[in-house]
Amino acid sequence: MPMGRAVYDSFFATEMFSPQPQFVGLEQYADNLRTSTFWAVVRNSVVWTVLVVLLQNVAGLAIAVLLNQNLRFLGLTRTLLLVPWVLPGIVAALLWRFMYDPQLGLVNALLNSAGIISKNVAWLGQPTTALAAVILAAVWKGFPFSMIVYLAALQTVDRDQVEAAMIDGARAWQRFRYVVVPSIAGIIRLNLILTTIFTFNYFDLIWVTTQGGPLNSTHIFPTYIFELGFGEFQYGDASVYGVIAALTMLVVAFLYIRELRPQGAR
Repeated sequence: MPMGRAVYDSFFATEMFSPQPQFVGLEQYADNLRTSTFWAVVRNSVVWTVLVVLLQNVAGLAIAVLLNQNLRFLGLTRTLLLVPWVLPGIVAALLWRFMYDPQLGLVNALLNSAGIISKNVAWLGQPTTALAAVILAAVWKGFPFSMIVYLAALQTVDRDQVEAAMIDGARAWQRFRYVVVPSIAGIIRLNLILTTIFTFNYFDLIWVTTQGGPLNSTHIFPTYIFELGFGEFQYGDASVYGVIAALTMLVVAFLYIRELRPQGAR
């Protein structure tokens, strides 16, 4: 069982050229928790997950509301908006890495032409901008999923309630806040939890664009586990991070399962 093996390995210290792992018990957990790198990975993971989930859901819901109207070329628009989601993760990562290129990238060209920046910026090469850059790319890649979920949910809203609120004089924002949102609140909670699981475990976009750099500024749990295990062959330390990440996701998975249960059974 892979999870059982990860827990087992987390109690052993391994070195690249060591013939035999040494049992250290919980000492390896304590050692890792005392390092600045561990807390940097935790901080990055929290910032990454919270911002990507929040922005994906806000963008997805806003666009779903627009697409729920009777617009021209609605089918074509929906299809085009799905393109980021259907792109393979590695392809999307390579696309954004090129767009962020300091010399040839589209991002610098647009910001320079708009007068927002005066010189090219290495967005993925600076600790101060790298995490924000990959968050933006992840939001672009993932918002269509939330858009589809919310679009389906909006089509189940009782039109009679919306029309009744309109007759009572409620404005568009008031109808959305007091009629539409309560009607789809359960779907919103489910999608928030589901996208949290997806985002926390997201690997390919960050690894292809930054490999966790510069200076560990974009390392999250999956990328740092990969670097420790397959780059530095520190299987014990990698297992420690893996166990902590798995326990975190177990809590989120519990919330997801609880949300799926009928209201009276919770």
